[in-house]
Amino acid sequence: MTDQPAGSSAGHDSLSALALVCTLTPSPTPSSTELMARHLLGRFEARGVSTSSVRIVDHDVKRGVQVDMGDGDEWPQIREQVLAADILVLATPIWMGHPASVAQQVLERLNADLSETDDAGRPIMYDKVATVAVVGNEDGAHHTIAQMFQGLNDVGFSIPAQGGTYWVGEAMQTVDYKDLGAIPDPVASTHDGLVRNAVHLARLLRGQAYPAE
Repeated sequence: MTDQPAGSSAGHDSLSALALVCTLTPSPTPSSTELMARHLLGRFEARGVSTSSVRIVDHDVKRGVQVDMGDGDEWPQIREQVLAADILVLATPIWMGHPASVAQQVLERLNADLSETDDAGRPIMYDKVATVAVVGNEDGAHHTIAQMFQGLNDVGFSIPAQGGTYWVGEAMQTVDYKDLGAIPDPVASTHDGLVRNAVHLARLLRGQAYPAE
């Protein structure tokens, strides 16, 4: 079910990061959202984190709020990758000032895990770190990141300091992130900070998990 192969790993105890790419564009068409996710995953790999990604729209993910909606639903296999990862990158474009419908669908499917617990009776997504990446050529990046973070935190993910990154082009123009010759320095710096802080937090949670009570 992994769309992109795992990256480099520092060993058996290394962390892993999974990007859920919520572009509306199916493969193999190039996607700015996927490109930003790749830029982040490359930075994770440079820190010894193994990586993988899934372009959600390429899979038959049913609408609903259950772990398995049946009838060929591919979300359960994607969910297993989420459960296996230490760090989640939720990447979405902005459409009409809001996150893409695919990103909302991912949050709705994760909603089922509000009632799922581990062997210690804790929410099953505890001890996992979530970050958000946003691209678009209109306003709405901060609003979109806030929406995604609220849902992810509700499910049980921990949010690192400055765990969101974005690029938005000039409003009502046609330049996309994938059209840039180079990542602007402020964006690259934000990417670096997100990855650095996410890895730090994930290592802390790996060493000392949240208490059950």
